[in-house]
Amino acid sequence: MATTAQTTAVRDSSRTFLQVSIALQTLTLFLQATTAGLLLASPQNEVLHGVGARVTYGATMLYVLAAVLAWKPGGGSPRPVLYSTGFLVLSSVQVVLGIAHEPSLHVPLGVLMFGLSVLDLGRVLSGRRQDRTPTRES
Repeated sequence: MATTAQTTAVRDSSRTFLQVSIALQTLTLFLQATTAGLLLASPQNEVLHGVGARVTYGATMLYVLAAVLAWKPGGGSPRPVLYSTGFLVLSSVQVVLGIAHEPSLHVPLGVLMFGLSVLDLGRVLSGRRQDRTPTRES
């Protein structure tokens, strides 16, 4: 009985870490959109957008870590690992496009990433769990 309680506790803490990490990623992407608007208003805000890019990239790496921990030790679905890895790839492309000063590709990709992150956040927060078994009403 104790191992079942421990497994449930690990699963719940992994799920909470996953929820916090995707929420942090979504928040940092929103802040990046805000600093991008400030950058369009004044080139002096480039430093703020650059710092935000590093924080966003770190939040995306944290999401990968949380997804792996929710999958392997937590016994969850491997699907979030795929999603988080996709976000890491998109973030890497964003960095390259930002350094290359390609706003015609950088801005739409940023909008896409924010939208996908909001959708993923909704999926994670909705409470749907693949490991939950349906209950029968008597």
